[in-house]
Amino acid sequence: MNAALWVTATRITMIPVVMALLLVNSHDARWWAAGLYALAAATDSLDGWLARSRGQVTIAGAFLDPLADKLLVSAALLCLIQLGNVSAWAAMIIITREFAVTGLRLVAVNERLVIPAGRLGKAKTLSQNLALFALIAPHQWAWINTPLLDLALVLTVLSGAYYFIMARRRLFEMHAANASTGAGQ
Repeated sequence: MNAALWVTATRITMIPVVMALLLVNSHDARWWAAGLYALAAATDSLDGWLARSRGQVTIAGAFLDPLADKLLVSAALLCLIQLGNVSAWAAMIIITREFAVTGLRLVAVNERLVIPAGRLGKAKTLSQNLALFALIAPHQWAWINTPLLDLALVLTVLSGAYYFIMARRRLFEMHAANASTGAGQ
């Protein structure tokens, strides 16, 4: 197991701890949950950088890294629903998009097509993590929670639509190229 996979595995093991601290729902526990959430979210960039810089990009890492991100976000959202800090419809928009794009990527991989993360997807991830940190932390600026979550929701929908449009176009171009060369026969 390489360093990048250790970082990803550590992020996954942080998820139940974040959930437990969040569900304790005390002022101190919420700060600990917020700090641990921020640390877990920050490891997303670290594991990717480690894998690329050391030439240790693996199939396991390519599968586990986005899975860890989706589990972290989904777990935080589910806890925040239970605590009454996030509405279920907002959480479902985010969770649905995350798993729909994952499904799309699996279909694309089956077609030998890679759909890389784009700038919009990275902005979505940053906005989600900022919104969730703000919602978890018991800070005095609660007025910022709703605009941050609204921004995350808008970027979530836009980036999801972008991935589906891009994938559709690339899949049709690939099938058209295969049909014209006879490669698909």
